[in-house]
Amino acid sequence: MVILHSPQKESPVETFSKTGPHKDRQSVPQAGNGNLTVLAGPSGVGKGTLLGRLLKRHPNIQVSVSATTRSPRPGEIDGQHYFFVSKSRFKAMVENGELLEWAEFAGNCYGTPKAPIELAIAHGQQIVLEIELLGARQVRESLPGAKQIFVMPPSTDTLERRIRRRGQDSEAAIAQRLARAKAELAAADEFDLKIVNDNIDNALAELEAAIFD
Repeated sequence: MVILHSPQKESPVETFSKTGPHKDRQSVPQAGNGNLTVLAGPSGVGKGTLLGRLLKRHPNIQVSVSATTRSPRPGEIDGQHYFFVSKSRFKAMVENGELLEWAEFAGNCYGTPKAPIELAIAHGQQIVLEIELLGARQVRESLPGAKQIFVMPPSTDTLERRIRRRGQDSEAAIAQRLARAKAELAAADEFDLKIVNDNIDNALAELEAAIFD
């Protein structure tokens, strides 16, 4: 559910730009019921499935779009799947404090632009950011008011079975995923809420309650 409040007075809002930050003069509420929910958890725990079910039930919930320096893949749309930017622009975004979090993977940089999220929150919208542990820690510093939710498997054995059912990874890759999952699970207490994804309907109900509480 998106809640839009009547504007009380005009305030300049910084929106995302691929060339640099700019001020877009808009009427924006000074306070709203919007918030950012950070969704984290180990690979294979079912975050994507849970988020998909959530969006199907609440299509007005916004999903954060990341910025990246990698090239678009076939079918990817700029501004919908990612904001595709140059390495020099991404570096400037980091230096200017335009990102809630960022990291480098396989030679490419990925980050979460701050301005679109702040604008959505100001308009009373609920926005969800699915992210890994290190990114969640950065967001905790850059936006302390965000709700942080950690999705857990019923057990590490269950997680391993889910990963193996995918049939996409070698034994070495599975071992790496499980080792990383154990490190992530050890950090679960850092989060505001832990949801055990044993039953998707129950997990979804807990997620909804946390977002709309």
